[in-house]
Amino acid sequence: MLDAWLPLFGGLVLLIAGGDLLVRGAVQVASRLGVSPLVIGLTLVGFGTSTPELVTSVQAALIGAPGIAFGNVVGSNIANILLIVGASAILYPIVVTSTALRRDGAVMVGVAVTFAGLATVMPMERWLGAVFILALTFYVYIAFRQERKVQSAADHGAVYDKGAALQAADPGIATAVNTTKSILAPILITVGGLVLVVLGGTFLVDGAVTVAQSFGISETVIGLTIVAVGTSLPELVTSVLAAIRRQGDVAFGNIVGSNIYNILGIGGATALIAPSEVPSEIVHFDNLVMIAVSVLLVAFAWTGLRIARWEGGALLLGYWAYIFVIWP
Repeated sequence: MLDAWLPLFGGLVLLIAGGDLLVRGAVQVASRLGVSPLVIGLTLVGFGTSTPELVTSVQAALIGAPGIAFGNVVGSNIANILLIVGASAILYPIVVTSTALRRDGAVMVGVAVTFAGLATVMPMERWLGAVFILALTFYVYIAFRQERKVQSAADHGAVYDKGAALQAADPGIATAVNTTKSILAPILITVGGLVLVVLGGTFLVDGAVTVAQSFGISETVIGLTIVAVGTSLPELVTSVLAAIRRQGDVAFGNIVGSNIYNILGIGGATALIAPSEVPSEIVHFDNLVMIAVSVLLVAFAWTGLRIARWEGGALLLGYWAYIFVIWP
């Protein structure tokens, strides 16, 4: 039994540690090259915590395990809302004041509906993955243009807040432009982080497949639950810390930005590198759950209602109910 679980959890540790080193190194390299702090924050820092999901889904798709690949994407989005927002709101109620975040919430629902609709009628082809990646690039570009015009904290969008959440949780990730120091050390850190991420992803996927086979559980269920929650741990840490600091917008924006990136970035890269069909169980149930909880989260934001502690508790109960339904 231990032989089945050890690679899975060992891979997860390597993934998260490697992802942290990768982001740190990449940020320092970009700083040495004189890249704008805003660009670094919106790209390298903003989506740095999603590296574990990216590597895991791509590697799972490459070995022919679409249940883990797309289960990781959809399961992460569900866990982000029900588990992470729920836990954050219990610690401190989340109030969303930013109009930009409400707009980004609508984008999150839109991409979830698009992904679910396309998965119903066609496989995730390579050209579709390219379209998703281009859509994400356009979204980040629009966010960059809008952030340059921001006059107050209440106007920041989800991409900015996702980067701010990571920087607040890990002050060692600095975005100040620095061209005076050597670039060699940051490059080595980046490469080392990349190696750990790839190794971690390999162990995690192999471990997930072994666990599924050993216990008679479908790979899709493992991807939707253990793998999805494990790769979402960085989002859990950053959102919870933001909630403790009473930064409701940052906690909310971190999740919205993550969910948009999961579908367009991770789903797109997975389809681009290893095209495959989304498993039918995800198409007919989990995608619908993802849409429903996304709409629920946006409804909280649009109506101006804060996500109170009891609502956070309801979200958490919803997650345990979801696990109960899909777990064999």
